[in-house]
Amino acid sequence: MPNCNADNFQVFLDGFSQQNPEEFLIMVLDNGAFHKAKSLVIPANIALIFLPPYCPELNPAENIWAILKRKFTNKLYNTLDEVSEFITIATNTLSTDGVKSTCSFPYIFAGLNWTA
Repeated sequence: MPNCNADNFQVFLDGFSQQNPEEFLIMVLDNGAFHKAKSLVIPANIALIFLPPYCPELNPAENIWAILKRKFTNKLYNTLDEVSEFITIATNTLSTDGVKSTCSFPYIFAGLNWTA
């Protein structure tokens, strides 16, 4: 989510809540400060569950960030536009298969065999 802050997250939550207002939605989140801002009003049909801090193995996207950080380290960028361009190019080079293999853990797919 670009420009993550409590106000933007509130807009996201409200919109997400209204997409299917009759459904109860559970969101699993990291511990970003904007996810826990006291000003947030959590819609009645949404529950927030937070990952424990410092547990990247529970958030597979962290593996993608690790790859990007390796490419980013020890480089000098003179402007935020240069940083933005780097991130755009780096993420555009990620393939679907590369993301799947980087982020897949056996426990993610364990629930595919569950029955209701």
